[in-house]
Amino acid sequence: MLSSVLGTVLVLAQTCLAQTGDGFTQETIAQVHARLQPAICVITYTSEVSNPQSGESTKRGGNALGLLVSPTGLLMAPGHMQVENSEPFNITVAVGQGDEEKEYVAKLLKKPDDVNVCLLQLESETPLRGLPYARFTSGVELEVGTPLMVVGVLSEPLDFARGIFTCRVGAILDKPRTTYCIDRAVRFGFVGGPVADAQGRVIGVVGFDLAVSEGGDLYVRSGHPLVYQTSLFKKYIDTPPGERIAPSDEEHAWLGVFTQPLSDDLAEYWGLKHNGGIVISTLVPGAPAEQVGLRRGDVITNFAGTPIRAKQDREVRGFTKLVREAGIGKAVTIKLLRDGKPMEVEVTLGSRPKSARDAGEYEDPLFGITVREITTDVRILLNLADDVQGVIVRRVKSGGTAALAGLRPGIIVMNLGDFPITSLDDFRQAVGKIAAEQPKEVTAFCRAGSATGFFRLEPRW
Repeated sequence: MLSSVLGTVLVLAQTCLAQTGDGFTQETIAQVHARLQPAICVITYTSEVSNPQSGESTKRGGNALGLLVSPTGLLMAPGHMQVENSEPFNITVAVGQGDEEKEYVAKLLKKPDDVNVCLLQLESETPLRGLPYARFTSGVELEVGTPLMVVGVLSEPLDFARGIFTCRVGAILDKPRTTYCIDRAVRFGFVGGPVADAQGRVIGVVGFDLAVSEGGDLYVRSGHPLVYQTSLFKKYIDTPPGERIAPSDEEHAWLGVFTQPLSDDLAEYWGLKHNGGIVISTLVPGAPAEQVGLRRGDVITNFAGTPIRAKQDREVRGFTKLVREAGIGKAVTIKLLRDGKPMEVEVTLGSRPKSARDAGEYEDPLFGITVREITTDVRILLNLADDVQGVIVRRVKSGGTAALAGLRPGIIVMNLGDFPITSLDDFRQAVGKIAAEQPKEVTAFCRAGSATGFFRLEPRW
């Protein structure tokens, strides 16, 4: 009898030693880590970050975790690689570790609209086959308290070693879709990492939703780490999207309005029902909206058969997306309220004009300044009348002639020397003529905010 009891105690003790306090056995942790760490990569890239108001852009280096999801080099990465006004390029991916590490160039594929992940494809002169990759399990429903294990990348001082951390499902949100919240913070190198349950099944990846300012739209739960379950992205693995189109090459339909949501407070003030809508705050001169007689203060309630019920700023993006994807040249019916009375108009959508993000620019080494053409969106944002012509300063070289004269990004150059400036070509030609004459001093007549004045430039010939 005593030996039987001692045997039972010994078995229980062994079980307790094998079971860690986070709900995983040591064996499961070791197996999951060994299976997934070969599929985890380190992505290095450069981003060009644009200021939509001034058109000024800066270049920044970055890195992120990449996860191979197919044997032919399809890669999944955190969606924050590509956000509003930030475009990654020069993308390289380090696959493997130590002496087995191999570096590939990668191309960015079209980003999904409904889940904040990026997809990339490794490029190689020979077909890629047999790469290690993560295999996901679909249909696993989690509960509050379910233990989870995440595999990721440690920091550069730790040689990007593949590590783990464990956590639990801290909360479950039901709307607008099932969302699993993690109960602890996530280090940067684990964002995008694969998530396994206590049975060792890989059931998703760690992610963060986009904030509205970053381009978030329908599913915005920003600021808290989430589990993107397999069902959200499996279709993109099974059928990868096409190659990303450069923003400057995209063509979108355009109505030509600046808008805001019809909040309950605004509806109350105007004596309207609290049904939401899109309020027109500004019309672009000559745009489709102005041509059919839309006015400031009109409340759009239906666009091409789709009810519009925006009450919050983040919901305006849904309307913008509807317009953008409706089709250039398409005639659509818009239902609206004007002074509380229902109206209906038909408008033919135009093509979105060039934006600050796509504007042409000219880098002048003589004065150490880069200028950009003034686009329609910048003109409206800066409240520039049509008679204000010129080019807008994008960058100023430190210690250069323009910097010493006090020029800075956002200033509009309207005259350079004796030459009026209305375009990039005017500016380029003016610089060429000034360089030929080599005067001791050149004056630039500029606009800074609502003020105008002269800047004295002293070139170093």
